[in-house]
Amino acid sequence: MLMTSAKQPQQQQQQQLSTLFSLRGSLLTLAILTLLSFTFLSLKYSSPSPSPRLSLSDSLPDSLIIDQHSANHHQLDHDDDDEEYTDIYHSPRVFKLNFADMENNFKVYIYEDGDPNTFYQTPRKLTGKYASEGYFFQNIRESRFRTLDPDQAHLFFIPISCHKMRGKGTSYDNMTIIVQNYVESLISKYPYWNRTLGADHFFVTCHDVGVRATEGLPLLVKNSIRAVCSPSYDVGFIPHKDIALPQVLQPFALPAGGNDIENRTTLGFWAGHRNSKIRVILARVWENDTELDISNNRISRATGHLVYQKRFYRSKFCICPGGSQVNSARIADSIHYGCIPVILSNYYDLPFNDILDWRKFAVVLKESDVYQLKQILKKISDAEFVTLHNNLVKVQRHFQWNTPPIRFDAFHMVMYDLWLRHHTIKY
Repeated sequence: MLMTSAKQPQQQQQQQLSTLFSLRGSLLTLAILTLLSFTFLSLKYSSPSPSPRLSLSDSLPDSLIIDQHSANHHQLDHDDDDEEYTDIYHSPRVFKLNFADMENNFKVYIYEDGDPNTFYQTPRKLTGKYASEGYFFQNIRESRFRTLDPDQAHLFFIPISCHKMRGKGTSYDNMTIIVQNYVESLISKYPYWNRTLGADHFFVTCHDVGVRATEGLPLLVKNSIRAVCSPSYDVGFIPHKDIALPQVLQPFALPAGGNDIENRTTLGFWAGHRNSKIRVILARVWENDTELDISNNRISRATGHLVYQKRFYRSKFCICPGGSQVNSARIADSIHYGCIPVILSNYYDLPFNDILDWRKFAVVLKESDVYQLKQILKKISDAEFVTLHNNLVKVQRHFQWNTPPIRFDAFHMVMYDLWLRHHTIKY
């Protein structure tokens, strides 16, 4: 009886341990199944396709798929189409979703105060190498993004046209004073600047003096979003808040290039003024080469009609060295004419760099690579060149200004960049 009584507690303990281990095993099994379920859902709905070509019909709901035919007719619906988006975008799915969100929600308030001869009311002509500034000024005024109610605005546009001031002969010193006085008047008249010390304000300038003209307002430089054509890291450009405005020389003299690979027999082409160290080196090293078409001066119009532009059609790669600034309208020219741009500029934040994967349609080099330029280009296989060229044709619409603007054109891409920036603003 004593032995039987002693065994009973032991049996009870064993039963309790067995129950405990069974419970632990069940919980562990449940945890593993839950983890596997979340992993499966994450891979299904979040991970990019391993395929280099991503079909929108496989990755987005029908209501968010982009209709290229409608885009060509200036419509803004979201119907299906057969277009496939390659990895020219860092994340095609994120881009499409965020772009649709921007179109539906983004609102910008434009300050209207100020001298109409200096500010927003009369933007300068939409031609020349600084045309991007004028196009933006005109398009934002007529776009769906503008709101007349500042309380609805996500961002506030300071309509300072430094290009216009420069065209009127305004000196740099006077330009700085004009900008300072104007912004200070907005700060004193309206309550919006002081809410974020200008972090939800932005201005747009393509002329390089536009960046210098804001030096009298440290908070404008430090806090506000600057959309500029001179986005050089070594002159104060801040990539996480500022925007590289594409410098586009419009109107283009000739139609866009594309589906013309067989005509591109010249390895590389550049012609221009030697107004920077990299251009001097480029001309000195390669101007006598038999495979690279390098000229140390712009091609004279006396040699024939549109000879310079026609050379883009015949070249595989178009060299884009920085000039007096890192940027150059030659990059947009190369994209338009279907010639793979070869970027030769240090400290350059390329336009839409956080949206587009430039290495999928351009060759991005350091300035020190100029000495191996020919060898680098010759190592690019025919198959790689075809891929670069096909991708280049896909991004052409992003480097085209239109009035009125067209979906996915340069204006909408700049607005999308602004939309991304506004999410980082903390009130």
